[in-house]
Amino acid sequence: MNLVTRDEVAALSAQLPPEGGLRVARLDAMIDPFDFARTGAALVDRAVALALPSGDRLVGLGTAWHRAESGPDRFRRMREVIGEIDDEDLVLFFGYSFLDEIVPGGQWHDYAPAEAFIPRIGIQRIGDRTKLVIAVPPGERPDATLELLATMKHPEPIPVIDFGDHTIESHPGVAEWAGIVDSAKKVIAAGELDKVVLARSVRVTNTEPVAILRVFRQLVASYPQCYTFAWKSGGSVFMGSSPELLARVVDGSFRSNPLAGSAARGEGEDEDAEIGSRLLMSAKDQEEHRLVVADMAERLGSLVTDLTVPERPSLKKMATVQHLSTVIEGAVGPDVGVIDLVDVVHPTPAVGGVPRTEAIAHIAAHEQIDRGWYTGGIGWVSPGGNGEVAIGLRCGLIDGATTDLFAGAGIVADSDPASEVVETRLKLRPLLDLIAST
Repeated sequence: MNLVTRDEVAALSAQLPPEGGLRVARLDAMIDPFDFARTGAALVDRAVALALPSGDRLVGLGTAWHRAESGPDRFRRMREVIGEIDDEDLVLFFGYSFLDEIVPGGQWHDYAPAEAFIPRIGIQRIGDRTKLVIAVPPGERPDATLELLATMKHPEPIPVIDFGDHTIESHPGVAEWAGIVDSAKKVIAAGELDKVVLARSVRVTNTEPVAILRVFRQLVASYPQCYTFAWKSGGSVFMGSSPELLARVVDGSFRSNPLAGSAARGEGEDEDAEIGSRLLMSAKDQEEHRLVVADMAERLGSLVTDLTVPERPSLKKMATVQHLSTVIEGAVGPDVGVIDLVDVVHPTPAVGGVPRTEAIAHIAAHEQIDRGWYTGGIGWVSPGGNGEVAIGLRCGLIDGATTDLFAGAGIVADSDPASEVVETRLKLRPLLDLIAST
């Protein structure tokens, strides 16, 4: 059965002039966005699926417009060029790396330091309304895009996943990484840093390719309070379930939810509550969290008015880990968009450190992994400035049967290397449990 009827294709076609610049058509439809993703992702060069904590679902297939930027001014240039698009409500998918350059020839070669694109076929389920959006590139007739849409069918049910056997390798080794953490503590004790976030990676090699959309759906079901994403670029997919909202702007209202300071979940309600209470009282975790919130509040002050920052954090509980959490809110003017806010706060001390420049230099000198888009950001933006961007966490880069998973921990003066290893293991579990399951 076709996903879209011929009558719906005809209704979209009637909205699209045969020639001209970027042309967009919209239609209300009864469609499962993720069925579109599973059917069409293999047919296009670029595809994204996003599941937001609100329950909204966004999918984009193919490329009608694309922009990539690099260097220190990547966000400013991206904001300018997106702002020139003559459709304030158009949804673009937006992502970027931790650093403002990508390692040439490295594992992230399919991804730019910052990029945004308008999909040829977009499906947006916002609240109880689903909209199908078609975009045709300048100078191209709409026939090929409409024909692709007309031929897409409901996907067949997938049998039980079998990834076969697998191997797991840590990069660097766990003992070596703990030594790197201990060395960072000495630098902090010497007063050169207040905090630095150090990450490690785990490579899972399966004997069968990863079933991307099935794993994605399982992440959505298991972590509904997260920003779950799958971004296909070239031959690889960046996938994860991030608990951390970096910036959201909707009609002038701003919101961010920095997380820092973590502990495991308990086996039962009583143990879980006890662990959470200890986390709220932990001087080490409180200091780690304070550094993040204070830095963000200072940087946001130039763009956000009526900035509200609670005096004490609360707990945000995920399936395997609980975090100290602060919700920051405020208002922005009509000339301030979500990318402008990303520009001033990225990288936050939750993924980099304090002071920012010295922490990034320490990471570059000692971390031993290529972060790429891990601890960068991913989400959606619009030419009018609205958007929602999550930090790229609890994630991995999937290339066929090989997945590189990433996790990090904030290191401060009182950090214990063994405890930081345990924290990264908890953060690796969302994808690791699915991809390395037997």
